[in-house]
Amino acid sequence: MIFNKDTAEKTAELLLQINAIKLNPKNPFTWASGWNSPIYCDNRLILSFPAIRNFVREEFSKHIEKEFGKPDVIAGVATGAIGIGMLVAEYMGLPFVYVRPEPKKHGRQNQVEGFLQKGQNVVVVEDLISTGNSSLIAVEALKEAGAHVKGMVAIFTYGFDAAVENFKKANVDLHTLADYNHLLELAVAKNYITEKELKTLQEWRESPSTWNV
Repeated sequence: MIFNKDTAEKTAELLLQINAIKLNPKNPFTWASGWNSPIYCDNRLILSFPAIRNFVREEFSKHIEKEFGKPDVIAGVATGAIGIGMLVAEYMGLPFVYVRPEPKKHGRQNQVEGFLQKGQNVVVVEDLISTGNSSLIAVEALKEAGAHVKGMVAIFTYGFDAAVENFKKANVDLHTLADYNHLLELAVAKNYITEKELKTLQEWRESPSTWNV
């Protein structure tokens, strides 16, 4: 669920401007999962553009406090959300931790890196939501460490039905700056894509695992 329409449209436009999101229905990308996709999202590029990373940092901070109240800790999901999460924590004057996909194999074998006390309220920052599985692994690790996870915020979501179901099942409140529907609306309005390409992008979202196979 987006925070609001204005933020969703502005975020989508900025992501398109810097090619953090690329739309290419004619020459699809191949994801690590093996899916063919007419869209590719790399929100790490945001960190290279000071004005845009400041916008994302400030929008996150404002909406986190509005939706969840001020938490005790901000947590970033490794690796994509470490940079943005740390910027949000700094802006809000809060401690920061990050969560690995799995515990380290050596040393203290941490999965949650940083100082986290049991019972602390945590909001998790993520860069991108596809199915939500890796994001929810981070939530579970924080809960196992004794944190009270108030919710998750992300820069962008594809809005897959699987993700909606996964977050609902896990009882995790998810809010995003932008989503797929608002991205497509803006992309057509700003002539990033044609009406024909819009149809292709809409078809992909309906069945991403079997599209163009």
